[in-house]
Amino acid sequence: MRIRYLLTGVLLGVVTLGAQAPDRSKLPTPGSAPTLKLPAIQKRQLSNGLPVWIVELHEVPVVQVNLVVSSGSADDPAGKYGVASMTADMLENGAGARSALDIADAIDFLGASLATSSGSDSTAVRLHVPVGRLTDALPIMADVALRPAFPKDELERLRQERLTTILQARNDPAAIVGLTFSRVVYGTSHRFGTAIMGTAQTIKALTIDDLRAFYASRYRPDNATLLVVGDVTPDKVLPVLESQFGKWKSQGAAPAHVTFPEPRASGPREVILVDKPGAPQSQIRIGWVGVPRSTPDYFPLQVMNTVLGGSFTSRLNMNLRENHGYTYGAASVFDMRIAAGPFYATAGVQTDKTADALKEFLNELNGILQVIPEDELTRAKHYVALGFPERFETTGDISTNLENLVVYHLPDDHFSKYVQNILGVTAADAQRVARKYILPDRVAVVVVGDLKSIEPPIRAVSLGAVRILTIDEIFGPPPR
Repeated sequence: MRIRYLLTGVLLGVVTLGAQAPDRSKLPTPGSAPTLKLPAIQKRQLSNGLPVWIVELHEVPVVQVNLVVSSGSADDPAGKYGVASMTADMLENGAGARSALDIADAIDFLGASLATSSGSDSTAVRLHVPVGRLTDALPIMADVALRPAFPKDELERLRQERLTTILQARNDPAAIVGLTFSRVVYGTSHRFGTAIMGTAQTIKALTIDDLRAFYASRYRPDNATLLVVGDVTPDKVLPVLESQFGKWKSQGAAPAHVTFPEPRASGPREVILVDKPGAPQSQIRIGWVGVPRSTPDYFPLQVMNTVLGGSFTSRLNMNLRENHGYTYGAASVFDMRIAAGPFYATAGVQTDKTADALKEFLNELNGILQVIPEDELTRAKHYVALGFPERFETTGDISTNLENLVVYHLPDDHFSKYVQNILGVTAADAQRVARKYILPDRVAVVVVGDLKSIEPPIRAVSLGAVRILTIDEIFGPPPR
């Protein structure tokens, strides 16, 4: 359900449904920007203590119900990397008395959609359904979330799919550079140094008992929240939720998040090369450990990174794509998680321009340490502010944003104050966080490409010590 017309004009006071695009030069100042007034979050709980957040939206007769479990791949036990992701994938592959095909058929018959997903910090079961079919669909969702069967044949099917994915990734420079960067920055003893799905070795070793053990320890009402967004009221929806989720019980003490060893401190800049013979492009990733989602520097980082590589008109993209034609697109990312995720700048560039592109990347990483001109800073803030309502267009969008409030313990007014906080970022704020978190002389520079073509010119520009890794060193032996 699209609700831009409910939000955009309230957000900035300059856009209404059907109006022309706003004049970015006339956006409000922080003190004058109206507060974003999202529909209220009505917080309740079921008899077992399971929190329920309800947002009423009555324009379209649909409802989104998300069960968010505050555990993900970051909570994988050592030696069982991939168990959280595999557990989530198995939920809808047999639950209660239904097989995977039975679940799919029943959901399709109701005109609904049901999906599971798992990330670093959370897992979700998401149901989207016409409101008139909610009472028919919720028992299916409850079976998937609370009564998974974990059939062995489905585990074997998913295992083979994942091993095939790893084989394909070994031949994909974009996948290789991502995993290589994670390995170099975090190491093999840190969960972030390994892919969410795990390794070929851990995937082969996972058993039904491993999945059941992870499920029993993490899927519980004191580690979960129900989010309901759509054409409902608390009085009508709570009894239905109670009937399906109210008997779910926790056993034992609530789980704590797994703690990681500290990533090694960044040292002098190092260049890591991985050979992909014949590759027409080189995949580049440059950076180091970034910040957790809880950082008090969140808003200055959003603005600063928009200038650096967070938009089409960012410095990185304009330099490498528009000015030099080395790439179709360059960007930079702060991947924020409960623990500090990575910061990186990235692009795929033509092979014969790899060394030149690396120099331009580092020029921009050094350049962002200087004071951002006021007009450029203003454009970046306006870009973020005007794009903000798109994050709340559908019931699914709203529920996904609510998941972030739950998982990262953000304040209830985080979204209503978002634009004011963005517009309040100063040039001094942006420079401070750039100098704190962007360290061009201490980054890892990872390049995946045709080694015989890229190694001599990269060594010639003397960006740092050069180390060569093999694909087997990154992925381990190929699956058999």
